[in-house]
Amino acid sequence: MAKTKPGKKDLDSYTIKGTNKVVKVGDCVLMRPAESEKPPYVARVEKIEADHRNNVRVRVRWYYRPEESIGGRRQFHGAKELFLSDHYDMQSAHTIEGKCIVHSFKNYTKLENVGAEDYFCRFEYKAATGAFTPDRVAVYCKCEMPYNPDDLMVQCEGCKDWFHPSCMGMTIEQAKKLDHFLCSDCDSENDAKRSMNGFTASPINEPKAEAKRRKR
Repeated sequence: MAKTKPGKKDLDSYTIKGTNKVVKVGDCVLMRPAESEKPPYVARVEKIEADHRNNVRVRVRWYYRPEESIGGRRQFHGAKELFLSDHYDMQSAHTIEGKCIVHSFKNYTKLENVGAEDYFCRFEYKAATGAFTPDRVAVYCKCEMPYNPDDLMVQCEGCKDWFHPSCMGMTIEQAKKLDHFLCSDCDSENDAKRSMNGFTASPINEPKAEAKRRKR
C-alpha cells in the first residue's frame, strides 16, 4: 500500500535567501520578474507554507503598476504608485528579492523622505475588467486632475483649491518663491472688491502659500 505524502504546513515567517530579512504574512515584498530588465514585481504575502521537502512557497496578492493596468499610466499617477489587484498566485519563496512598504496615499504624502522601498496605493484594481475602487477621486486645479504627489501644487488662499503652477502660467521656481497665491478666478473677484472699496489690500500680513508636495 502506497504511503501518503506528508501534508503541507503553514509557516509564521520566511528569511529571504542570502539576507537576514524576515518576511511575515501581511508584509509587502519585491519579487524577481521572469525578464531581468523589468523592475521587480510587488506583492503582499497572504500565506507562507512548506511542503514535505521543505520547499517554501508563498501565496501572494499582486500589486500592479499603472503601466500594467488596462488603462495604462496616466498623468496623475505617481512614479511610486501601485494598484492592489484581485490577482492571487502561489510562488516559490526563492523569488522574493526584498521587502518594501506600500503606504496609504495619505501617509505617503506625509513622508519626509521617500526611499527606494516606499510605494503607495490609493486604488484597488480588478485585473479582468480594469475596474477601479474607488471609481472616483477628488480632482484639483483648472485641469481637474487627481493629485499626483510627485508634482508641486500651490493652494489658493481664496477658494482653497490646489493648482499646478504650469496651469497658472508660472514656473515651479516662481511658485516656490510665492509669499501668497490667489488663483485667476479669486484674483478677479478681489480686483472687483478692491475697486468697489477704493483701496488696495496689503499682502504683507497674508500667510505664505503652501506648496503641496513631499520633501525630497
